[in-house]
Amino acid sequence: MNYEEGSEPSVQDGEGYTETGLTEAPLDPGVKGRDLAGEGMFAYGSRVGFWRLMRLFQERGLPLTVFGCALAIERNPKAAAAIASSGFDVCCHGWRWVPHYHLSEEEEREHIRKAIASLQQTIGERPLGWYCRYGPSVNTRKLLMEEGGFLYDSDAYDDELPYWTKVNGDPHLVVPYSLTHNDGKFINGGIATGGQFFEFLKDGFDMLWREGKGTPKMMSVGLHMRLIGHPARAAGLERFLDYVSAHKNVWITRRLDIAEHWRTHHPFPEART
Repeated sequence: MNYEEGSEPSVQDGEGYTETGLTEAPLDPGVKGRDLAGEGMFAYGSRVGFWRLMRLFQERGLPLTVFGCALAIERNPKAAAAIASSGFDVCCHGWRWVPHYHLSEEEEREHIRKAIASLQQTIGERPLGWYCRYGPSVNTRKLLMEEGGFLYDSDAYDDELPYWTKVNGDPHLVVPYSLTHNDGKFINGGIATGGQFFEFLKDGFDMLWREGKGTPKMMSVGLHMRLIGHPARAAGLERFLDYVSAHKNVWITRRLDIAEHWRTHHPFPEART
């Protein structure tokens, strides 16, 4: 679940425009001042969509990873408290919902610092995973290693299983993500109904389930509160959760658990004995 609402670019926070990405409203660069419709579509995510998604997962006893923009969670104390008490993990989605590749190295270092401090305060523990909004900069992974407290990052779209890489000679774990099995398809991928979303996710799961007889597979499903949080779309997600839960030998889990499993059972090759 991507918790971004409240940290997006806005007139109030100095960007001079209202962000409308992944909403029903296209960005209108001709708008002078605040776009109240765009603001309202973001606000729906934190006011309504968040609670619907929390209910769908908690009613089923299913874990969830929150890709959390630190400032967004900081600005919604009720949501922060709900996340903190849920047992869900928070993979840091940045301090704000801004392109990291537009930041200088020092600006990005400061964003990472602010994000960690904020989540420590609102959730009660520092984040152990990192995933940039829009994509990482050429400095992101180096800065995460420099900070020293992250177990993994998800700033990669190049595989379906975790893998190790080196940063300045030191091992670093990557738990890749995917924008394919993602509710963003409602906006830019031609999916119009909850039923279509269910069928799309089901096809992906079924393929991985068949392939999983020979080798493990990982499926990432991306959810945005202001998109999938609407009732007709959430119905498709609900069907998918129930479909997957009916299968044996499927591990529905948090991203942090995947990282810790990989570090334990598939350590960096040079560390193996």
